[in-house]
Amino acid sequence: MSFEEKLPTSIIVHIDRFSLARDLQLEALEEFRELCLSSGTEVCGEVSGKIDRPSPNFFVKQGKAEEIKDLVKAHKARLVIFNNELTPSQERNLEKFLGARVLDRTSLILDIFATRASSHIGKLQVELAQLTHLSTRLVRGWSHLERQKGGIGLRGPGETQLETDRRLIGHRIKSLKKRLDKAHNQKEVNRYARSKGKEMVVALVGYTNAGKTTLFNYLTENNLYAANKPFATLDSVTRKNSKPELKHILFSDTVGFISDLPTQLVESFKATLDDLSSADLLLHIVDISDKDHRFKVKEVEKILSELGLSDKPIIRVNNKCDKLDLLNLEDLSANDNDQVWLSSKTLQGFQSLFDAINVSLKGKLSSNWIRLNPDLGWLRSKLYSTGGVLEERISDEGLIELHLESFQNDLIKLLEIEGFALIEKKQTQEAI
Repeated sequence: MSFEEKLPTSIIVHIDRFSLARDLQLEALEEFRELCLSSGTEVCGEVSGKIDRPSPNFFVKQGKAEEIKDLVKAHKARLVIFNNELTPSQERNLEKFLGARVLDRTSLILDIFATRASSHIGKLQVELAQLTHLSTRLVRGWSHLERQKGGIGLRGPGETQLETDRRLIGHRIKSLKKRLDKAHNQKEVNRYARSKGKEMVVALVGYTNAGKTTLFNYLTENNLYAANKPFATLDSVTRKNSKPELKHILFSDTVGFISDLPTQLVESFKATLDDLSSADLLLHIVDISDKDHRFKVKEVEKILSELGLSDKPIIRVNNKCDKLDLLNLEDLSANDNDQVWLSSKTLQGFQSLFDAINVSLKGKLSSNWIRLNPDLGWLRSKLYSTGGVLEERISDEGLIELHLESFQNDLIKLLEIEGFALIEKKQTQEAI
């Protein structure tokens, strides 16, 4: 990298307002540090502290502001990034005092999203979130924005440039919302068409960087971009399952969650998050090797609750077990129906995942003798193609009788077909 291409240097500021335990503070700081590095900045200094009540001028007290200013001068930093939410006036005052650009947590996350969005809808969602955030903070030393228009035909009270810009931003926000509503409606049409078929949708959710996309790629034989950094995935993608153990199932990869997810993002990413509400089953992917995975699990559960998805069937998938050197993953999974243990890297423990998905979506496997009318030869062929027929015989009446292994829900659907009947166990025993 040449001198001209050197990453912008930054000072990061983490102020605890909620008296978190030390381990949670360290985790929050480490997560914040990863976010900053992911945004493409070089962290050259850190400032941390506690505060009961934010200062209206600088958010932090005067002494802490002086400490930050000294670090900015010492490292010639161009950015100061706060792991907190700042008001527009606090942001403006800090920039004037520190002599460097100031970003808060929301602005940082929005910046990362802007660099990661790849699809058309994803870019529209990010732009909407950015403009919603910007509309309240046209504050960055733009003195020209307060000048009123003049000249022929423009004299009088007129309209300040600041008001003009706000009006233009408002028009753009309305336009983006219309386009996203159109995209949302199209998604609804697609989901309705899908619901008419036999496919069921399984959505992958979890904290950012938990391994969702890696797992998704394996289940669908796709090659979506997966990286060990926050928000590598922003666009919701749905693909057909590629595993023979799972039939008529679609998998959907979604954006990762994070603590204190900005409100603008939740609103803007409605089209993406709607994929979760339409899913038949959620897989909550957890990086079990993360020492703070319990905290992150609670954060995801909190967000799912806020989205009204708490009642959805959920299977917890404890991923990255290879980092803990855990053995007998199948045995671990057998002890709990609501969670499985696996490694997307070594491909251990996946049979338990397949079984858990099938049980959740289709019920338990059962073995039954069924009877078909002679005109249902097409159904007989179909049952053979699924691999569920264990044995076949012809009854005294000339009817086809099959020893069928099937999921409970599939059997219920088959029983709706005229000419398809379940043979009672008593009859079966007599025939044997």
